[in-house]
Amino acid sequence: MLVRLSLSASINTPRMASSLLNKLVLHSESLNNILDGRHALRDDLIRIYMDSRNDPTELFTASWELRKKFKKNIVTFSKKAFFNVINLCKDTCSYCTYKAEPTDAKLSLMSLHDVKSMLDIAKKYHCVEALFVTGEAPELKYPEAKKWLKSNGFTSTAEYLIHASEMALESGLFPHTNAGNLEKEDLRELQKTNVSMGIMLENVSERLCNRGMPHYLAASKKPQARLQILKNTGRLKIPMTTGLLVGIGETPYEIIDSIIAIRNLHETFGNIQEVILQNFQPKPDTMMGNHAPADENYFRVIVALTRIAMPEMNIQVPPNLSPHTYGDFLHSGINDWGGVSPLTPDYVNPEFPWPEIDKIRENSAQYGFELKCRFPIYPEYFTFVSRKLRSMMGVIEDDKLVAEKYWK
Repeated sequence: MLVRLSLSASINTPRMASSLLNKLVLHSESLNNILDGRHALRDDLIRIYMDSRNDPTELFTASWELRKKFKKNIVTFSKKAFFNVINLCKDTCSYCTYKAEPTDAKLSLMSLHDVKSMLDIAKKYHCVEALFVTGEAPELKYPEAKKWLKSNGFTSTAEYLIHASEMALESGLFPHTNAGNLEKEDLRELQKTNVSMGIMLENVSERLCNRGMPHYLAASKKPQARLQILKNTGRLKIPMTTGLLVGIGETPYEIIDSIIAIRNLHETFGNIQEVILQNFQPKPDTMMGNHAPADENYFRVIVALTRIAMPEMNIQVPPNLSPHTYGDFLHSGINDWGGVSPLTPDYVNPEFPWPEIDKIRENSAQYGFELKCRFPIYPEYFTFVSRKLRSMMGVIEDDKLVAEKYWK
C-alpha cells in the first residue's frame, strides 16, 4: 500500500522537506519499491507490463530515473569494423538474412589477406573494435567451408578466429567475436586476445523452437544450449554481450522470463557486460518476410522493463533499426548505441545503414546526453582482461574510455 505523507504533519526540518519534495512518487507501488532499491520480482515485472498496456508513462518515468541514477548523462558507442568472416551456417532461422548458401552472391569467405586489408583500412578510420562474425559451425555442414578453412591453413572456424584476433591486436584494434556456440576450450583461447565476446540469447522460450516457429531449424538457438555457453563464459570470466530479439512471436511472459534469465546469469557469474535489445525487422528473402515488425510501443516498453529489472546494466538499442525515433530510447532507459561502423555495413541487417557518428552525437546531445566512445569492453569490466590487453588499451585510453582525439 502506498502511503502519502502530510507534509505539514510529518516534516520536521527544511532538509527533510526538500528530500521528500524531490523524491519521485508514482501511483505504481511496484515501481516505487524498485526506485527505492527493491529487487524486481517476476510478478512485479508482469504487473508493471500489464499496467503499461494502458499507459506506459510511469514505466518510462521510472526507467528514466534509474538510467539517470546509474548512467548519468553519458551515452556510449563502439567505433568498429564488421568482419563478415564466413556467412555459411549449419542452422536456419526463419528471420535471418545473414546466412548465405554457397551459390549466393552475398556469400562471404574472407581470406587472411582480406582480413589484413580490412584491418589496415579500419586503422586508418581510427576504428577501435574488430567485430568478427561467422555463421554457426559452417564446416559441420558445408564442404565449401572446409575447403575455405584448409586454404587458410585451419581445420575449424574457431582456429581461424583465434588467428584473426591475433592479427587484429597486432594492427591496434581490439577483437570482439560473435561466432555462436563455441566450445569451452575455444572460448579460453579467444579470451587471450578478445577483450569481450558476444552471443545473443534471443529468448528462453522452448515454444519458439517448435515446428513452424523461428528457431525450429536452428539447434544452436535452443535456450539450454545458449544458456550453457553463457554459463561457460561466466566460469571463464569473459565479459559478454548478450541480448534479446523482440517481436518474433514471443509472449510478454516469455520476454520477461528471458530478461530474468539474463539477470540470473549475471547475478551468478558477474560477466554480462551489456544487454542488446533488438527489434525484429522482417527480411523479404526469409520465411518470416511477411511477419510484422516489432511494434514500436511494445519495444519501448520492453526496453524500459529491462532497465527496471537490471537498473545498473548497460543496455543497448541499435540506432540503425529505429532510424527515425532512436533518440526516444534514451528516455526509455538505454545508455549505449552499440557498435557503429564508418566503413562497413551491418551485414545482419543490410537494409538498415548505420547513421553517421556525428548524427548520433547530435541526436544524443538534443536529448541532453554526451556521446563518448568506449572499447568493446565496458570500464567496469577492465579487471577481467589480462595485463597485456589492458596495457594495449592504455595507448588510446582516457579515463577508461577511448580518447576523443583518437576516435573523432
